[in-house]
Amino acid sequence: MGLFNKIKEKAFSELIDIIEWLDDTQDTIIWRFPRYQNEIKNGAQLIVRESQVAVLVDQGRFADIYQPGRHLLTTANMPVLTTLRGWKYGFDSPFKVEVYFVNTKQFLNRKWGTKNPIMMRDPEFGPIRMRAFGTFNFKISSNPTKFLKNVAGTDGNFTAEGVQEQLGNYVITKFTDQLAESKIPAFDMAASLNEFSAALTTVLKPDFDELGIDLMKFLVENISLPEEVEKALDKRTSMGVLGDMTKYTQFQFAEALKTGAENPAGGNNLPGDAMGMGIGFAMAQQMAQQMAGQQAGAPPPISGGQKMYFVAVNGQQTGPFTIPELQQKVVQGQLTAQSLVWAQGMFTWTAASTVAELSQIFGAVPPPIPPA
Repeated sequence: MGLFNKIKEKAFSELIDIIEWLDDTQDTIIWRFPRYQNEIKNGAQLIVRESQVAVLVDQGRFADIYQPGRHLLTTANMPVLTTLRGWKYGFDSPFKVEVYFVNTKQFLNRKWGTKNPIMMRDPEFGPIRMRAFGTFNFKISSNPTKFLKNVAGTDGNFTAEGVQEQLGNYVITKFTDQLAESKIPAFDMAASLNEFSAALTTVLKPDFDELGIDLMKFLVENISLPEEVEKALDKRTSMGVLGDMTKYTQFQFAEALKTGAENPAGGNNLPGDAMGMGIGFAMAQQMAQQMAGQQAGAPPPISGGQKMYFVAVNGQQTGPFTIPELQQKVVQGQLTAQSLVWAQGMFTWTAASTVAELSQIFGAVPPPIPPA
């Protein structure tokens, strides 16, 4: 700075007897009042606006602190500085002192996030990696000297950006510990974000307080999982939506039949196509039987826990019948070894003689009595 500029600044500053800060920024926390050689005139006016606190610093020592309002800087209004200087009968004007304005408003939506994935052991998926991000709100505590001493130092223009990274390191450390101690399954994490955020707010407050900062709110907005874990969760969700797997399988077979009907030419694997059609028809018939039972308004009659069989007669389904009833039909000639039968748990309609449980009833029936 040239000699002319120094003279100009000194002359201009001596004419000023009002000390104030008109903050036109969004994130300035500390602002030091610029004055030539830090000289303050006796009787100067100190104006502290709402959401501001002014701190006098004398030779590196904290002196008087002023809350919002208009203050006249005299020995009567500077008790701490007067004691430090040993002024018994007033002081000569001007005197040298630094004036720091501290912004006490709440700084909102300060973002935090994990730079690297956090390793943790999930009770369901085992070791997994997780990422998280969110926001937090803070303000300088009512005792601004703690923040000036521990964070800002002699910086005459300290912004929220300067403290955000340091606060972010506290956040990640505590977040990792809290996440591991909570033992909340990854599948339930999204439903617990509010509780998790509240717990972290309580845990982080003491660390912020040591820096002279009040943590007003802490939010965990999202916890993301590795792609493979998200796919596993999607599959589990799909299974829950499907519900009854038997019904789902029946639906799949019905869709296969529909596709086959729309493509009568089929493929080149005729035996495979034939088997698929047979399975499809069997499943379709089973579905028809169940639908018929539902339309009748009642399930098949209970028969003391005995297994029930359906019998195909002239291409029509009959039954269900118990084994004693089937044995009677054998005697009456209404059921032969080649008759097709089906029961719950069987894959498709099968000849009665090939069913181990029914093969005995054919051997136990005496042959027809020859005519006299």
